[in-house]
Amino acid sequence: MIQAGDLRNGITVEFEGNIYSVIDFQHVKPGKGAAFVRTKLKNLKSGAVFEKTFRPSEKLENAHIERYDMQYLYSDGDLFHFMNEENYEQIALNASDLGDALKFVKENDVVKMLSHNGRVFGVEPSITVELEITHTEPGIKGDTSTGATKPATVETGANILVPLFVNIGDIVKIDTRTGEYLSRA
Repeated sequence: MIQAGDLRNGITVEFEGNIYSVIDFQHVKPGKGAAFVRTKLKNLKSGAVFEKTFRPSEKLENAHIERYDMQYLYSDGDLFHFMNEENYEQIALNASDLGDALKFVKENDVVKMLSHNGRVFGVEPSITVELEITHTEPGIKGDTSTGATKPATVETGANILVPLFVNIGDIVKIDTRTGEYLSRA
C-alpha cells in the first residue's frame, strides 16, 4: 500500500480494478481547507489519461509490473506474435490489447512485455527507433523557413512530421513516446 501523499512520477498503482501509471502529480495546500494531491494517471491497459484528486492520507494498492524482453515476430491479421529469445516461448496478443504501441516497431525488433500477476497486458517499444522514410513530399528549393515541417510516412506505416530537408529513403530517429522526429541517422 502507498499513501497518495507519497505518489511520484512513474509509480504504478492499482485503482478501481485497473492499473495506472502516475504521469504527473502536484501536492496542493490551499490557503483554506485541507491539502490534496492532484494527479494525472495513465491507464496502462487502454492508454487513457485522466486526472484524479486524492487526500494525502488515502491509500492505494502498489502494482508490481514485470517487464521482460520479447522479440516481435510478425502479425497475421488481428494477432501479433512475440518470442522470448531465451527459451523460444511464443505468445500472441490481440490488436485491441496493444493499441498503437507497435506503430514504430518493425519485425524482429525487441520490445518490453508488460505483465501484472502473470497476465500480459501491453508492450513498450524502445524509447528511440531508427526507421526509413517511405513517403513524403519533396522539399521545395528556397523553402527553408526555420522549424517548418511536412508529413511523412515511415516503413512501419506510421505518420510523423519531419523537417523540410528530409527525403524518401532517409533513415530518421524517432522518439516512440511522443512520435516526434529527433534527427537523421
